[in-house]
Amino acid sequence: MPAPLTATATAGRWSAPISLIRLEGADARRFLHGQSSQAIELAPPGACLAACLISPTARMRALALVRIASSGADLLVLAGDGAAVHQALDRVLFPADRVRLGAPEPATLVRWRGEAGPGAAEAAGAEPNLLHPGVSLGAGCDQPAWLQRGEAPLPAWLEALPELTAEQVEQQRLRQGFPTAPSELNDDTNPFELGLAPWVSLNKGCYVGQETLAKLATYDGVKQQLRYWRARRTGPAAADACAPGTPLITTASGRAGVITSRLAGPDGLEGLALVRRSALEEPLLEVPAGPAGAAGDPLQLEIHIPGGFVAPPVGAGGRS
Repeated sequence: MPAPLTATATAGRWSAPISLIRLEGADARRFLHGQSSQAIELAPPGACLAACLISPTARMRALALVRIASSGADLLVLAGDGAAVHQALDRVLFPADRVRLGAPEPATLVRWRGEAGPGAAEAAGAEPNLLHPGVSLGAGCDQPAWLQRGEAPLPAWLEALPELTAEQVEQQRLRQGFPTAPSELNDDTNPFELGLAPWVSLNKGCYVGQETLAKLATYDGVKQQLRYWRARRTGPAAADACAPGTPLITTASGRAGVITSRLAGPDGLEGLALVRRSALEEPLLEVPAGPAGAAGDPLQLEIHIPGGFVAPPVGAGGRS
């Protein structure tokens, strides 16, 4: 098995636009409980839970955080189409449900790596905009995130961190293995394939996609997993050969998977791929030579487990 990738050390912050959907009413938590992969109904006010929004066949629709309030909940759509999520929720909301579904509002999620400055520790226990979902959001599983709304300035301790460039942000995402739409988060993937096991509750009862996820866990049915790759060659030709959608093969020419993301940066050519179960132990995969692949000799890719990837559960479908 390839070793997990270690995170880069340079401190910095980055911001990403998200959609915030407010649900008010006595049934808000129960309603979200049935429409997401996480156990939300009994969560206490102040809790922040990571959840996947999936189809009845457990295909990915969106990644979200649910921030519990005494009168309802905020659904923070991190990846995926916030308007489409709102439309889907509105479509299954019954008149008898005591839920008021607010329109999607623009917001910003600020993440960072490294140590935050003075003031962060004091904010940790008292600031509602400091989110602690307990999963990796692309900065490591122990890193919180900051919810920014409107024109309010960032707190001084967060503002003091240098802002990462777009290239550095994408490199961070790839090395942590944080999925985005439509590259990894689409109709061809489920949460366990993307390393999102902590975003799923297997003992919360019935919800959209629950039966499929329970079967995958009980019968070890995950057919592919997300992996980080780094190319052994660089240059324009190598980058063209590693375009998203390019198939991969093993060194013995067996089918191995498909590239989903690619970055040609100062550290070389790197990206993410969905690797078939039969090839997960391979330290090297190849882009086949030919018109649709690499020119000349096969381009070899070093394969690693992304830093934020959590292995799929095995035999856990009925476990509490």
